Amino acid sequence: MNKKRLSILLSFFSVLIILLIIRVFYIQVQMGEKLSISATGQRISSIDIKKHRGNILDTNSIPFTNRVNKVYVVIKPLYLKGNEKEIAKIAKVLDINYSNLKRVIEFKKEPVIFETDNYKKDLLINEKIPGISFINSLKRYDNNSLAKHVLGYLKESDGVGESGIEKSYNDILKHNTKSSIGVVTDAKENLVTGLGYRFIDPLKDEKLHLKLTLNYHIQKIAENVMDKNSLKGAVVIQDVINGDIVAMVSKPDFDPHKIDKYLESTDKELFNRAVASYNLGSIFKIVVLASSYSENLVPPTNCYCTGFLTLGSKEFKCSSYATGGHGFVDAKDAFASSCNSYFIELGIQVGHKTILETARKFGLGSFTSIKEQGIDESSGYLPNVNKHYTHGDIANISIGQGDILVTPLQVANIISTIANGGIKNTMNIVDSIVDSDGNTVKKIKKEQGERILSKEICDKLKIFMEEVTVNGTGTKANLEEYGGSGGKTGSAETGQVVNGEKIVHGWFAGYFPKTNPRYSISVFVENGKSGGNTAAPIFQDIAKTIIEKGL
Repeated sequence: MNKKRLSILLSFFSVLIILLIIRVFYIQVQMGEKLSISATGQRISSIDIKKHRGNILDTNSIPFTNRVNKVYVVIKPLYLKGNEKEIAKIAKVLDINYSNLKRVIEFKKEPVIFETDNYKKDLLINEKIPGISFINSLKRYDNNSLAKHVLGYLKESDGVGESGIEKSYNDILKHNTKSSIGVVTDAKENLVTGLGYRFIDPLKDEKLHLKLTLNYHIQKIAENVMDKNSLKGAVVIQDVINGDIVAMVSKPDFDPHKIDKYLESTDKELFNRAVASYNLGSIFKIVVLASSYSENLVPPTNCYCTGFLTLGSKEFKCSSYATGGHGFVDAKDAFASSCNSYFIELGIQVGHKTILETARKFGLGSFTSIKEQGIDESSGYLPNVNKHYTHGDIANISIGQGDILVTPLQVANIISTIANGGIKNTMNIVDSIVDSDGNTVKKIKKEQGERILSKEICDKLKIFMEEVTVNGTGTKANLEEYGGSGGKTGSAETGQVVNGEKIVHGWFAGYFPKTNPRYSISVFVENGKSGGNTAAPIFQDIAKTIIEKGL
């Protein structure tokens, strides 16, 4: 054989050996885990423990989900059959029926799994019982989870999103992977040496997570304040600069694992009050005053309030009715003291068309962008601008009574628009879809704004709103030692009577600090009677805590 042919054969066999090495490496290293699981699956009986699902994160990537540790105790029947003493120990620690556990162990080979806690885990470890092991995991939700109405909940049967963000982004958050534990046996159902019971974790794949605009710490502050005061209602906190929703609270809330018990509850725990429609009351006077300035109508400087105003056959009472009226007031005094008489006269002067058109510019009567981002909301309601309006009809509009309905979310945006100088920003509650390293996969947040008021008008309104917290109806929302605040109270009559009691909702909506405002807060207290007494203190407590924590 000549040297040339020998060289060719040597090269040929060398290539074959290299290809064989590459193939073995691929099978052993690259495909080893997958093939191992596939092969094992032919002889394994398994029980699913957990379906994997992407996290829901706050604006700083702090998780709202999977925050609480939980422990599974895994009982392995093939190691415990006939061992009644050890079965009895397990039943006692886990507080389960001994006879039922014994029966299951006698007739099953598959692992038996119970969720437990660290205390019982330690007791079982100390007993040194053969045939049990433990798996540490995380609960997606518990009763102390935050932002429940925003995040929603999962269907217990299949782990599919049933409401809120979990439902709207279910296709993003779900994964076709799950962890399980099983038993590997031979044809005679004897444990396979070296395998036996084993925990099967899925192949590592790239998870997608959802990042919100909510701030975990601010959300917690707002929820704690509402819980502390045992109030029914809602709080919405918005970033004045960019329109992001940094907290959305609805109380009472619910236990995500006991949904059935709330379905017929009169307290409506599953109902998101932050995006529901309510009568607004005197906060609507902000819109009336803005309408006046937009039309270059100078509000009266010397109006006399007797405590009531008669239009036709109807009498409209002011908050000062019992004390004989406010007397002579200008726009600033009337706004601070929430004088109905003054604003009825101003509303008639401005006209219903201008007032309702200004309200629409603020976004009232329309869905916000939050609906597009997966949160069901009400659009609120504004009356038809083209119908006939009597002076009595305009009077009702001017003081926020009658048919006007708004959501706490919409109110927060009204305040933000004024606080930032007249720019109505697109509201966001979902920021983006991100991968496990925090890299943005898809941007959802929309950053755009529209000027609806001049800065000069907003500066005038802010002076009036700041007077409310210093000398007006909102002194319980005063933040002078923290940089000041501005806002407006509202006590909204609903026309509803329950057990002989009129239902009157309490509102306070404001911003802080006075110079370069950072946040707007809308506080709604269901049947709170007086916004100044029930809602304003909630605003103050939340705002003070945010400032003190440097958020």
